[in-house]
Amino acid sequence: MAKTLINVPFSLRLTFEERANLEHQAAGMPLGAYIRKQVFGKDAKPRKTRGKHPVKDHVALGRVLGALGQSRLSSNLNQLARAVNTGSLPVTPDTEQSLQEACDAVHEIREELLRALGVQSAGAE
Repeated sequence: MAKTLINVPFSLRLTFEERANLEHQAAGMPLGAYIRKQVFGKDAKPRKTRGKHPVKDHVALGRVLGALGQSRLSSNLNQLARAVNTGSLPVTPDTEQSLQEACDAVHEIREELLRALGVQSAGAE
């Protein structure tokens, strides 16, 4: 019984001239895709790729990185967690408000990152 192999790499050695000729014929198409098309014709299946540029909105990403750089969010949250763990943080309305503000900031950063990556959040309409 024949064994089916999936995604097995295949190497092909070419001279510099042969490769240059193939690249010229491919006219900008990735060399592997061009060779598959030449060998398999219309039966050649395109390969799945992640894309070269996953960031959809560089301005939004810049805003997030700027906000992270200017905030002391991680330090503040760490201090709050340490105080809660040691029992030295009294639960007052001010404490609750500070925690809610930190959570809101984290949520805002998350939303900006999702927008920058072109991903729609679960809560978006």
